[in-house]
Amino acid sequence: MSRVFLTVLDAVGAGEAPDAADYGDEGTNTLGHVIATCHPNLPNMASLGLGMIPGTGYQWTEKITGAYGRAQELSKGKDTTSGHWEIAGVRVTQPFPTFPDGFPRDFMEKYEKAIGHRCIGNKPASGTVILEELGEEHLKNHTPIVYTSGDSVFQIACHEELFPPEKLYEFCRIAREMLQGELGVGRVIARPFVGVPGAFQRTGNRRDFSMPPCGRTLPQAVMDAGMESIGVGKIEDIFAHEGLTKIDHAAGNPACIEALIRFMKEDFTGLCFTNLVDTDSVYGHRNDPQGFAAALEAFDLRLKEMLDLMHPGDLMIITADHGCDPCDISTDHTREYIPILAWTPGMTKAVDLGTRKTFADIAATCAEWLGLEERFDAISFAEALK
Repeated sequence: MSRVFLTVLDAVGAGEAPDAADYGDEGTNTLGHVIATCHPNLPNMASLGLGMIPGTGYQWTEKITGAYGRAQELSKGKDTTSGHWEIAGVRVTQPFPTFPDGFPRDFMEKYEKAIGHRCIGNKPASGTVILEELGEEHLKNHTPIVYTSGDSVFQIACHEELFPPEKLYEFCRIAREMLQGELGVGRVIARPFVGVPGAFQRTGNRRDFSMPPCGRTLPQAVMDAGMESIGVGKIEDIFAHEGLTKIDHAAGNPACIEALIRFMKEDFTGLCFTNLVDTDSVYGHRNDPQGFAAALEAFDLRLKEMLDLMHPGDLMIITADHGCDPCDISTDHTREYIPILAWTPGMTKAVDLGTRKTFADIAATCAEWLGLEERFDAISFAEALK
């Protein structure tokens, strides 16, 4: 019986990618800048080789027992969807569209007619700033707030007392159905909030409505082989609910870590795929390196417990999906390498995985570890871990 625990530390990039300039992201380095600025204490990830990944700058003089490296993204873009899909073996050859000037007026008119409400906003904005700007008007006139960002997203913010989450999800499903073709954003995101003017707060009832994957994914292959394919956090949303046998839609890192640990205590064969979103949504997009560092420390503190729960034959891989450098002037995602840390019980040495040519090497490795034939046109590093 083999289990693979694949955990994505959302937005924890490992330095500017070779094509970062094409995205306006020269000089970005999420991990390196957070480590240099805040000096987080990350002994468990360091023992797996975190400081050996180029650009991280983490100082560690004790023994390393684990595999470490980084991977470059072949997909076009720098968002959650393309990053996770490529980790799972599917490359996005055409970037999802972005809307720096907001969505076309004719589309918005059709959308407003479909949901029966006039919308306000329709521009790129920080999720917290736009609530400060338009939240009071939203409450007064019952007008959903539509906004986007540098990523391929159509976001809808509604106060939970005015539009309960299920109603907001309905608005999102309508948008998802309408946003196709040239308007086919990667994700439609429900952004419910509560509170009063001057003290609005987003809640944990966020939901993402993604495009279905444009190819066969690792979770689908695992499920089709009759094994468990488990999604924790927003994994089910990123993969449009496809290829999963069990889900725990926990919200926020503490709850997602608890869910992951609960699954680690179960006996099963297959994959547990987890997204830990706070480094992205709470700290990266808010340009908060101190909070980002604290979230890394909180994960690292629980990592020892996770490693102790591993069975012989299990594999743990810790990675990311893109960057979101909180020390950058922008609040958008950044085009970066992603780190790779891997460990299996019985490892006795450090293993340098080098720089992988595609995130999909992770999918190939997980597939080989579970005895599957798929390699997703990528190169597995499973043999190096044995």
